[in-house]
Amino acid sequence: MDYALRLGLRALGTTAENPNVGCVIVKDGRLKGVGWTQPGGRPHAETQALAMAGEGSKGATAYVTLEPCAHHGRTGPCAEALVTAGISRVVTAIEDPDPRVSGGGHAILQRAGITAACGLMADQARRDMAGFLTRILKARPQVILKMAVSADHMIAGGVGQRTAISGPEARARVHLLRAQCDAILVGMGTVLADDPELTCRLPGLEHRSPRPFVLSRSGDLPSASHLARRGAEVLRGSVPEVLSGLAARGINRLMVEGGARVARSFLEAGLVDQFHLIRAERSLGTKGVAVLAGLPLDQALQPFHAIEQERLGSDLLTVYEAP
Repeated sequence: MDYALRLGLRALGTTAENPNVGCVIVKDGRLKGVGWTQPGGRPHAETQALAMAGEGSKGATAYVTLEPCAHHGRTGPCAEALVTAGISRVVTAIEDPDPRVSGGGHAILQRAGITAACGLMADQARRDMAGFLTRILKARPQVILKMAVSADHMIAGGVGQRTAISGPEARARVHLLRAQCDAILVGMGTVLADDPELTCRLPGLEHRSPRPFVLSRSGDLPSASHLARRGAEVLRGSVPEVLSGLAARGINRLMVEGGARVARSFLEAGLVDQFHLIRAERSLGTKGVAVLAGLPLDQALQPFHAIEQERLGSDLLTVYEAP
């Protein structure tokens, strides 16, 4: 199951409205097939693993990170595919909360005489598939806020001044996070101050740049901006309204990358699920732009708990998670 979960992580940010699932097929202690959800959401992980396993599927055990689907869409149910392939045992991490599945996949397996067990490494699976689960259960994407701050909690040397806070190692990690998200959002102030591209620029992952959005009360994108050329869409409305609209488009994971007012609005609405905070060693001084537009950083972090910490060059990344 650990291997299946790691396979599922390969698909983060690429599966459209579908979950990022991993599947491993084992027989007599030997690996027969592996798969993970493919770009756009299909083929599914089970389909990929069964195709690799071929005749080796008969009498084998399939480890799947999410309950196999039970509904007919553009493809047939994965639960039925497992039955047809002759799988004898299926171990899943968590049940699929999608009303079209929710226990139905396990029921198909059990009716066919297949042993089905659920719950192995469930906590890790929920964390890995939090984007999909949040969209299904809360009708909004998982929100991942990323901020880079100086030692004195500033995000720029001055208003409208583009300032590099973190070093190359931290910036590379940010680009990896972008590659793992369906969409990315900034405020209009960030567009006007920084003219960002919001792309993934890691070699080999450029094609996984997230879909860009800009939150604005009234202004339109400057036609010559990088985001205008990328076809970014301007969103208007409250934070809950914006998130509801993005969920309706099938977006599972939304990365919010600035600026200070946008970050504060998401935090005060209680709609940040993960906070990736990069702390730099240098200070920017009293003329700098405060990280959360007047909201003290320590106060903003109170509802969260740290789940990961890593030194990236001279910077420190801490990942916080909401309860």
